[in-house]
Amino acid sequence: MIKIFCGPKGSGKTKRIIDAANNAVAIAKGHLIFITDTKRYMYDLKREIRFIDCSDYAIAGEDALCGFVEGAIAGNYDNEYVFIDGIARIAGKSLNDMAKFFYMMEKVAEMRGLEIWLTCSCAEEELPDFAKKYL
Repeated sequence: MIKIFCGPKGSGKTKRIIDAANNAVAIAKGHLIFITDTKRYMYDLKREIRFIDCSDYAIAGEDALCGFVEGAIAGNYDNEYVFIDGIARIAGKSLNDMAKFFYMMEKVAEMRGLEIWLTCSCAEEELPDFAKKYL
């Protein structure tokens, strides 16, 4: 399953995804992973959540981001939740050009039984058609 938090910059998407991650700790049976491109929110997350600041790695494009996420997931077979804050910013691409990323994450979520939560910086009506089904 994929779920999207969308809204313009400054609308509270990061706060909502952090709250979702922290709330998932109480119900999760497996591991939780939070991926973002800053250390700024590291201390806002509960310690049970594996925090990854991907700015420490050279991620360029959606293929690299897919590979990075799959690599993080491969570390444990009992992962249950993956939270990614700012997918377009991390990939360095426009959200409209990231259909392949959504397709790959959907396949990974199905194969591994994961819930993948993403933030996208755009208004709901500006969300590309391929991503609207994840609202």
